[in-house]
Amino acid sequence: MKDFLLAPSILSADFSRLGEEVNKVLSAGGDWIHFDVMDNHYVPNLSMGPMILKSLRNYNITVPIDVHLMTKPVDNLIPQFAQAGANFITFHPESTDHIDRTLNLIKEHGCKAGLAFNPSTSLHFLDYVIEKLDLILLMSVNPGFGNQSFLPLTINKLREVRKRIDLSLLDIYLEVDGGVKLENISEIACSGANVFVIGSGIFDYPDYHRIIKNIRQELKYSHFNSIH
Repeated sequence: MKDFLLAPSILSADFSRLGEEVNKVLSAGGDWIHFDVMDNHYVPNLSMGPMILKSLRNYNITVPIDVHLMTKPVDNLIPQFAQAGANFITFHPESTDHIDRTLNLIKEHGCKAGLAFNPSTSLHFLDYVIEKLDLILLMSVNPGFGNQSFLPLTINKLREVRKRIDLSLLDIYLEVDGGVKLENISEIACSGANVFVIGSGIFDYPDYHRIIKNIRQELKYSHFNSIH
């Protein structure tokens, strides 16, 4: 399984000084930046567009940027985010009429492709497209807002997806997003996730170095438990 990666969600950052916040959380130990795109249509909120992503690249942010499209439709946004500097682009199966075509579009624009599953979305879509995926994202809250509580039903879903990935022998990240915090990250990791989107669980703390260090310690403990 891939190493554990932390993807701080800038939805919880201070937007009045976003570049500084991103640099700060990366220097504290973040691996990726998670970029939540909401359209007030697929989800009941409105967030960030490609211009903000491009501004982060212009601010010399060089780490992978993981774009999560909570929008409908998605195809017209994919070239824009790719050109702005996205590395991963993930969308929901409900947001396109042609999942395979949308995955191909992401690849054609030089990005890695991900598929996101809401808490009540069936995993059967994986039966047909798993070989085209670089990332599978499980939402552990209903998408649209930050600061929600982790839904326990996600644990069994994570285990099921981990089995599918392992059986496929493919090199796919398993990402979890929603309510991930210091207190529950060990159980989430033991269930098979290896990329952790964390918003308020990092940005609500005054000392990013300390909270990320504590999270890493929990992940080290969960890795020890998973192999013993």
